[in-house]
Amino acid sequence: MLLFALGFLLVILQPSTGQFPRVCANTQSLLSKECCPPWDGDGSPCGELSRRGSCQNILLSQAPLGPQFPFSGVDDREDWPSVFYNRTCRCEGNFMGFNCGECKFGFSGLNCTERQLRTRRNIFQLTTNEKNKFLAYLNLAKNIPSQDYVIATGTYTQMNNGSNPMFRVINVYDLFVWMHYYASRDTLLGGSSVWRDIDFAHEAPGFLPWHRAFLLMWERQIQKITGDENFTIPYWDWRDAEDCGVCTDEYMGGRHPTNPNLLSLASIFSSWQVICTRSEEYNSQQALCNATGEGPIRRNPGNHDKSRTPRLPSSADVEFCLSLTQYESGSMDKMANYSFRNTLEGFADPQTAISNPSRSGLHNALHIYMNGSMSQVQGSANDPIFVIHHAFVDSIFERWLRRHRPILEVYPAANAPIGHNRENYMVPFIPLYRNGEFFKPSRELGYDYEYLQEPALQSFQDFLTPYLQQARQIWAWLVGAAVVGGMVTAALTGLIKACRKKKGGTSSEIQPLLIESEDYNNITYQSNF
Repeated sequence: MLLFALGFLLVILQPSTGQFPRVCANTQSLLSKECCPPWDGDGSPCGELSRRGSCQNILLSQAPLGPQFPFSGVDDREDWPSVFYNRTCRCEGNFMGFNCGECKFGFSGLNCTERQLRTRRNIFQLTTNEKNKFLAYLNLAKNIPSQDYVIATGTYTQMNNGSNPMFRVINVYDLFVWMHYYASRDTLLGGSSVWRDIDFAHEAPGFLPWHRAFLLMWERQIQKITGDENFTIPYWDWRDAEDCGVCTDEYMGGRHPTNPNLLSLASIFSSWQVICTRSEEYNSQQALCNATGEGPIRRNPGNHDKSRTPRLPSSADVEFCLSLTQYESGSMDKMANYSFRNTLEGFADPQTAISNPSRSGLHNALHIYMNGSMSQVQGSANDPIFVIHHAFVDSIFERWLRRHRPILEVYPAANAPIGHNRENYMVPFIPLYRNGEFFKPSRELGYDYEYLQEPALQSFQDFLTPYLQQARQIWAWLVGAAVVGGMVTAALTGLIKACRKKKGGTSSEIQPLLIESEDYNNITYQSNF
């Protein structure tokens, strides 16, 4: 009954955020390379008549890339989205969307002027009704077609450079599974050749901003199809967990009684079909995933390769990771040492921050531990545990941002792997977002985490932490400056006394005025010094 009621709310759908806008998935748009749909509010492209935005040439970053991808002009994702479109809507103010018909994250209201702040909560702190509603929303998303977006089932070349469009309708949940696949898939080089060392969402600086944007889009899509504007993604705090606490029929699905690799039939997720999991098959056919069902969700938590992931992450692992001051370092990929991003992603040891891709820590450890659909990068979003896992990873990113307060320039502007420079547009999102736009505190994007809403004292301590760290780094200089300052002050004091003695014979009638004036000036100068 709940599912039927939620399905009825489909009529309220508005333009949202995703991949190829349905209104631009046609020959005319592909050949003209323009995706500037009209806004329903005034019928003009990008809502230009209402000053929401205008159709503009896209501005691509010219910053140099790292050496990891030695090709050019062979992948549709290079200089995204210029292979498909070179003119899109550029929205003004707080407006957003492929036709500027939405509000930016963190804003609402008719003119997008009202600030919003929603709170993501621990899944185990939800009431039974709240938890059941979340599960119902997931299932609804799996069974409702996206009204605004379609997926590409062929490359631009296979589409005959736009004259033969190859797109397919897809349900809301699988739209996001497909986007995650598309961002991380291998490059098809022709014949049977592929290039595997490429990923627009992982193994580089964009990992955390990309998934932050991904979750915000997913969250908003659920809000739209359900009409529940206050919905937020719950998170699973897996620190110090001894097993998969959410792997029960009450939550994300228990274990099948006779086949440990499948989900219990009592779980609504046992009937879900996965997509985009057969990367080797796609590579051999030089084809893209077309979202055809490929079997049930597979999951066998704990029966994984213990040599690669000996245990689940601990609180100490997280705290060490948060202590790292560099967001990115070195080659800015999975070989980076002392990189907060690489350590949190799980390619560096969570106790030393030294790269070790043969072992999996933190974020990666959870994927490997699940031992199934979650453990293969391109298809990992098929398992609904993906969203509650990544919500907690995002909360750790948020803690690092609040503790270290980095300026935007901390995010690399150049020489990162392809697609990961600060000004690169994220693949495969339309409307367009740059990596740097999500390298900011979550509260500026309209959400917070329940466990990060700490007492004022702790917040004050967090505020002071980066300044105390800077003070420690320049302590020797401060001591030296204090010594020199003391010597200069002493010299000035002696000089003043000598001057006063020299002026001792001045008429008593005017002496008080002169002394008062000189004393005032000296006090001011010394204070400033």
